[in-house]
Amino acid sequence: MTDHILSAQADGVLTLTFNRPEKKNAITGAMYQALGDAIDGANADAGVRCILVQANGDSFTAGNDLGEFAAVNAGDGAANEARGKGNPLLIALGRAKKPIVAAVHGRAVGVGVTMLLHCDLVYVAEDALLSTPFVNLALAPEAASSLLLPARIGHARAFSMFVLGETIDGRTAAAWGIANAAVPMAELRERALKAAQAVAARAAASVQGAKALMRDEPSIQEQMVRENAIFSAQLKSAEAKEAFAAFAEKRAPDFSKVA
Repeated sequence: MTDHILSAQADGVLTLTFNRPEKKNAITGAMYQALGDAIDGANADAGVRCILVQANGDSFTAGNDLGEFAAVNAGDGAANEARGKGNPLLIALGRAKKPIVAAVHGRAVGVGVTMLLHCDLVYVAEDALLSTPFVNLALAPEAASSLLLPARIGHARAFSMFVLGETIDGRTAAAWGIANAAVPMAELRERALKAAQAVAARAAASVQGAKALMRDEPSIQEQMVRENAIFSAQLKSAEAKEAFAAFAEKRAPDFSKVA
């Protein structure tokens, strides 16, 4: 387990905490692997009855570390090889058997939002800000979010989040059904932990059965494959190169001259 992902287990709840606050919890390859391994490991651990995901610092997560994306775009062999193996967190979320609870505060960007679609209970701070600016970075949705988000909030709202990069606050996330409730920041962790403990106190096989029945895992896996093909192609594109350069230079990207 990397120092940037903290793990603790008590009373049947496995708590995984983003711990890279100096980088707004931007997720590196090592962090993805640690999270994926922990979720996969929970599937076979009878002592884990629920998983709680939270974050230290002022943000849930700024999404993927763009330095790693830029390395793939530039043709870095090691980065390309790592990317080619798939995202361990997304793979693990797609096949997760144990219920997952999330406590979200500050900014949740990209995968910080799409992973919530695989969580069974989500609590957000009222002033949290959620965004999925994939097209702003010349990329494509992932984590089966192109299937799950429109099903949750409708095509028009999902399109505006994916393509226009529209940001929504915690209250809106709850109103739209992305979250169960928006709560004051001071109450967030306690609310999420109590929910996780309540889930852990239920009959484990029954809970897992309910989760399995509520998810169409084959469709989720199939959509992830489709998304990954488009995402991978875009990651190496001239459009992405311009998007990453613009981000680094703190300017708006100009796609008008990209062939």
